[in-house]
Amino acid sequence: MTTKTFKRPDGRKPEEIRPMSAKVGVVPNADGSAMFSFGDTVAIAAVYGPRKMHPQHSQNPEKGTLRCNYNMFSFSVAERARPGPNRRSTEISKITEWALEPIVMIKKYPNMVVDVHIGILQANASTRCAGINAAALALAHAGIPMKEMVSSVSIGKLDKNLVVDVVKEEEDWEEGEGATDIPITLTNSGKITHIQLDGKITSEELKQVLKLAKKVNKEIYEVQKKALKESVKF
Repeated sequence: MTTKTFKRPDGRKPEEIRPMSAKVGVVPNADGSAMFSFGDTVAIAAVYGPRKMHPQHSQNPEKGTLRCNYNMFSFSVAERARPGPNRRSTEISKITEWALEPIVMIKKYPNMVVDVHIGILQANASTRCAGINAAALALAHAGIPMKEMVSSVSIGKLDKNLVVDVVKEEEDWEEGEGATDIPITLTNSGKITHIQLDGKITSEELKQVLKLAKKVNKEIYEVQKKALKESVKF
């Protein structure tokens, strides 16, 4: 639902994603790596493994472990972020694992671990979604078996208007009913692997959100697919 007079802070249409870019192989010493950006939100991901899980008591003889670490670099925002892990980064690290686990065939690696390190180089909202997109690309680049690709995007509700790929100014929206932020991760076949809700929304609006997410995630998937194809040398 979008009112006719509604205008986004950066001039985009409600269903318009910021310009996207993606590239794999950006960290030479990693087993797989990638960069993904929504406008000036830029994430990189590096994959190490599969390798033996240490300490030994953490090993799982039935399947491997997918371990994600999300971190915003101190220079990624205008006001210098405090370096090191915090409650937010710990939460997003776990959310990223949940978003990726359904598509990673981790059962092939008992007693082993696949580490995914995600760093936010530059932040203007939607960082967890950019990080998930970069991580999925890095896993594919590393040759980790995956059932399919996942793509992630944030859907926002500003008063009664639904918008895609929220920016910081929209996250801080204070007019009317305020802002609602809904990060969603979908497989390229349309299955949800992760959804969060920060704010209020009706069940009917949620249906519209899911429909919108499926539509725009096809655009994100095409960017991811292009980056992987360009990395293959014939």
